[in-house]
Amino acid sequence: MTTDTTLAGTASTGAALAVSASGVGKVFPAKAGDVTALTGVDLEVRAGEFVSLIGPSGCGKSTLLRLIADLDEATAGTLTIFGKPARRARIDQDYGIAFQQAGLLPWRTVADNIALPLELHKVPKPDRARRVAELAELVGLSDFVDRYPDQLSGGMQQRVAIARALAASPKLLLMDEPFGALDEMTREYLQGELTRIAAETGAAVVFVTHSIPEAVFLSDRVVVMSPRPGRITEVIETGLGPVRDEALRETPAYFAKVTEVREALHGAPTQRANER
Repeated sequence: MTTDTTLAGTASTGAALAVSASGVGKVFPAKAGDVTALTGVDLEVRAGEFVSLIGPSGCGKSTLLRLIADLDEATAGTLTIFGKPARRARIDQDYGIAFQQAGLLPWRTVADNIALPLELHKVPKPDRARRVAELAELVGLSDFVDRYPDQLSGGMQQRVAIARALAASPKLLLMDEPFGALDEMTREYLQGELTRIAAETGAAVVFVTHSIPEAVFLSDRVVVMSPRPGRITEVIETGLGPVRDEALRETPAYFAKVTEVREALHGAPTQRANER
């Protein structure tokens, strides 16, 4: 059985924590009876760390992400982002968020979509223009800043959404299956781009996915969740190093971690659990 310390991924080194959840639960009221979506979630995400949440549909992965993003409120436990309540972190723009659907405004150009958070926070126009140019280059869209969303592929739209999420230079990026609707080739390309962007910006990432290979390729740690009521059953360190390129997908270490996560999802004891 995984210990509480392992589940929480306690930062014994004293590294700053991007996310700290202790005993977090979420209950949704319903006419047929309350639905417990999450129970007893303990999790810590260090600054600059990439953590994926994976589990069966309905296990509460997206609910946990929404609690971190202050899009919903926990009914039990405590949750802080960089030591602040979630609401304060939202107001301070400590995080950016991207969903499965890019959610771009069709009447705004790529540049104007990226600039939207900066406009809302009344950043001066010259500073907005500089930041948009930086972000467009970061996501490889410098030649498309004057295009509209319907002139872009799905993968390009998601790159715009990522750039928009990074507009205010957040220290944390929250992503809810952002590549789930894309074809496999585009998805793998954007996975590589995301690891590069995360490394270059230094932002911590909490990433929700249904894909085991995606979770392993992207993450420093993979958090495995149980069917509802969602709880953390295993946290697996990938140990794959900082370089995440296409060659990694063919290595024995990568395949071994994919197998380990798959076994954890199906309730089989992992090698790491056997060694404890």
